Amino acid sequence: MESELKPMDSEQLREYAHKMVDFIADYYKMIESFPVLSQVKGSSLPSLSPSLEKASSSPYPPPTVRDLWWMYQPGYLKELLPDSAPCKPENLEDVFDDIRQKIIPGITHWQSPDYFAYYPSNSSTAGFLGEMLSAGFNIIGFSWIASPAATELEMIVLDWFAKMLKLPEQFLSTGQGGGVIQGTASEAVLVVLLAARDKILLKAGRKSLEKLVVYCSDQTHSAMQKACQIAGIFPENFRVLKTDSSSNYALLPEVLSEAISKDLSFGLIPFFLCATVGTTSSAAVDPLLKLGNISKVHDMWFHVDAAHAGSACICPEYRHHIDGVEEADSFCMNAHKWFLTNFDCSLLWVKDRSALIQSLSTNPEFLKNKASQENSVVDFKDWQIPLGRRFRSLKLWMVLRLYGLENLQSYIREHIKLAEQFEQLISSDSRFEIVAPRTFSLVCFRLLPPLYDQDDGYKLNYNLLDAVNRSGKIFMSHTVLSGKFVLRFAIGAPLTEERHVVAAWKVLQDEATILLRGS
Repeated sequence: MESELKPMDSEQLREYAHKMVDFIADYYKMIESFPVLSQVKGSSLPSLSPSLEKASSSPYPPPTVRDLWWMYQPGYLKELLPDSAPCKPENLEDVFDDIRQKIIPGITHWQSPDYFAYYPSNSSTAGFLGEMLSAGFNIIGFSWIASPAATELEMIVLDWFAKMLKLPEQFLSTGQGGGVIQGTASEAVLVVLLAARDKILLKAGRKSLEKLVVYCSDQTHSAMQKACQIAGIFPENFRVLKTDSSSNYALLPEVLSEAISKDLSFGLIPFFLCATVGTTSSAAVDPLLKLGNISKVHDMWFHVDAAHAGSACICPEYRHHIDGVEEADSFCMNAHKWFLTNFDCSLLWVKDRSALIQSLSTNPEFLKNKASQENSVVDFKDWQIPLGRRFRSLKLWMVLRLYGLENLQSYIREHIKLAEQFEQLISSDSRFEIVAPRTFSLVCFRLLPPLYDQDDGYKLNYNLLDAVNRSGKIFMSHTVLSGKFVLRFAIGAPLTEERHVVAAWKVLQDEATILLRGS
């Protein structure tokens, strides 16, 4: 029998951690055998027979079990776990058994090579090691003195990355700006919106809040809307500007100018614009330089959200997509999406860090210290919403060091190459059409409906997506562009190879054949 687990004993940690690493390694070894989208359904979840468990050399259900899983239904786990916590300690192997039989069937496998939904959320050996180290140190690096290495490494790594992206020098920590790791791009846009709001209110007066106007396109992530709700921007002053296929769903400068002119005529105050490089729906790229020039004329804060596509811009051939970033006040990209860095790790740069600090700083007595009082250090607690923060720069530092820029560029290029191949496969089948131009590694397409279809293929493509995802073989997501239900095929999972893309295309073709035969 195992000895009782102590809160932190180095030898027990060694023993248990080895077992956990083996467990996770086996998970990745078997990941292709699982339905990508969770298929569990309440008490219908099967239990493996002892003989079946012994027959498998893996600690996970063998591939044959996938055929027994059913469609996902909320509440499945409540039926399988006790309704109260144990009073006595349990055995680690019993916990592993529950993970195998009850937790893993309820997981959608984001790291599966057959995952093509939303945008990727990358993991890697280097990122995983960095997470382990961060968890091991378990520091709360809210200020420099709380752990100087955490603050200083973050500044160094964010400067490295800014140079890889060829960002303007104003974004470097050596000037008035600098970079900081946020949890998500949603947090990043919120903190810069708050900074922009407070900056304009100092000039226009606190009672001017009801006049402040925010602009974005109808392709901008919903995080912008949530940020406005939190920041107290009046809902009627949140401008969602229309885009269409004529601009490949990018925000047209003339549409922005017209909206600003109209608001000015009503005595409102335009103060914030969010542009996107790689929108969620179609990976559209807004014209940063022209939009930035308009923002400058009207003294507006200009934020660039490159959460997904920013990773591609470390490659010289894709860097032009962020041309105009020199006009931006802030720039964000998610290293945890497409840069082999485990979630969460959203990189935010600002040209003027004092705007963040003035809006978000607090200075309670229990946090005062000589270094901070002398303003000789950076305290990242004043650059974010929460006080506490993890040592996230460790994993990004390890990714950059253990892979290197050239390998990371090759990684991005390979996914874009696979997307080009998938795009060619779509184009080779007259039953399908490409709906939006492919810019990076996202392909937007749909199955063409029969003539005189009542909803122009909306239901047909909804059913195609449903059939593909229910198969468990691949997982995709959708969007709506110009009223059309569109399938999104996003390539970016670390394990995806050409064979997975070809197999996914076969699934789509087969399901399309079945649907068209029945229509």
